[in-house]
Amino acid sequence: MDSAPPAAAIVAQGLTKTYGARGKRPAVQALKAVDLSIPTGSFFGLLGPNGAGKSTFINILAGLVKKSAGTVSVWGHDLDSDMRRARASIGVMPQELNLDPFFTAFEAVEFQAGLYGVPKPERRTAEILDMLRLTDVAQAWSRSLSGGMRRRLLLAKAMAHTPPVLVLDEPTAGVDVELRHLLWSNLKRLNGEGVTILLTTHYLEEAEELCDRIAIIHRGQLVASETTAQMVRRIDRKEMHLKLGHAPAAMPQSLAKFDPELRPDNTLVVRYAPSRTSVAEVLAAVQAGNLEILDLTTEQSDLEEVFLALTSG
Repeated sequence: MDSAPPAAAIVAQGLTKTYGARGKRPAVQALKAVDLSIPTGSFFGLLGPNGAGKSTFINILAGLVKKSAGTVSVWGHDLDSDMRRARASIGVMPQELNLDPFFTAFEAVEFQAGLYGVPKPERRTAEILDMLRLTDVAQAWSRSLSGGMRRRLLLAKAMAHTPPVLVLDEPTAGVDVELRHLLWSNLKRLNGEGVTILLTTHYLEEAEELCDRIAIIHRGQLVASETTAQMVRRIDRKEMHLKLGHAPAAMPQSLAKFDPELRPDNTLVVRYAPSRTSVAEVLAAVQAGNLEILDLTTEQSDLEEVFLALTSG
């Protein structure tokens, strides 16, 4: 690998993919001139509804799908003119459990490292299996492993040649909460060590928890790409929930502009736009209403609201 890492780990420019017509099925344009730059060292989320083009994007990176137009580079290596080094710079964890049933867990990772030309003295198989808590089943056939262990083994295979870029396609699909948090912990650790991670997931809370940047793709087009914080701020709405000692006889006039709602459990909800209204202003209006407040919490828009707003219609 190059001594100085590139500024962007993955760069796509004008990336287009059209699947040709088959029988009665018309041609489908899965990607439409996508321009996307994924900064080196980032934990990057690629989100979108089913059929949006995420898997096509990943499969192009993995060399499984041939693009129709545009350019792609991985770790500074063009996917067309320098395919060998581009492929060596990336490790892909697929969504499908595509493991050889006749390999043990140890053999699966060793074989993957061998495919990438990693000399035996430099292989990290035992270290990787230990990180993913697979040491106890290192000599077990992959076909005998539980679903969660197989998912971890897929990640181990993706890490076998120590690539600077990891691409994870729905890594926690169908796994239990404990395993999900184990994978999260490992991925955060890898990213902290400098590995660039591209994640696709349908669990939006997962993307919000892990990713520092997020792109949303819809119907083959990139509709947003920015930091997670910027993405969440797209919906400028926040709620303050006030638990009252007793319900007021009438809603205070001072709260009229905050769209107040009194719920049956004596919780008063007031809504405001953080970009235009400060918390102090809201609290001053509450205080002017002479309300007995027992407790106070706030809720703000999350990634799910932004996602739905960008991909509806």
